[in-house]
Amino acid sequence: MDYLWSPWRYRYVSQAGKGEGCLFCVKAALDPAQDRKELVLHRGRFNFILLNLYPYTTGHVMVAPYAHVAQLDQLAQEGLVEMMELAQRLQTSLRKSYDPEGYNLGMNLGKCAGAGVADHLHLHLLPRWTGDSNFMTVVGETRVQPEDLLATYDKLAAFFPR
Repeated sequence: MDYLWSPWRYRYVSQAGKGEGCLFCVKAALDPAQDRKELVLHRGRFNFILLNLYPYTTGHVMVAPYAHVAQLDQLAQEGLVEMMELAQRLQTSLRKSYDPEGYNLGMNLGKCAGAGVADHLHLHLLPRWTGDSNFMTVVGETRVQPEDLLATYDKLAAFFPR
């Protein structure tokens, strides 16, 4: 069996959640005037959208509920419905902004399942292109992003007017 090591990922996962409280609760509680700086793209009734600070691809976004819950079955029905509606709107905005060939949509529930923040569920949506991942991340501990996070924010913000 072959193994590929990604020490950059361990450093991130081992430090997640060891700051000033829950990342998602902290972001949700911030003054909306700080949203662009904090990469909060949209605030819904039960969920908010934010860019991933450590994106796997350009356009990597997350939908997180305001409710601090760890498991999908703990999320109220209206929050779940809005989460999927926001994911649908995000897919449309990503398609119109970036024209990706595909998407990854998913959740990691629990630390052993890969959740960097295990106590607050969140949904990831990533645009994907053929050949967008390579050994640069593993070998060079480097991700190559072709666009600044604020440029991504500004492109997607056009689809979520305030």
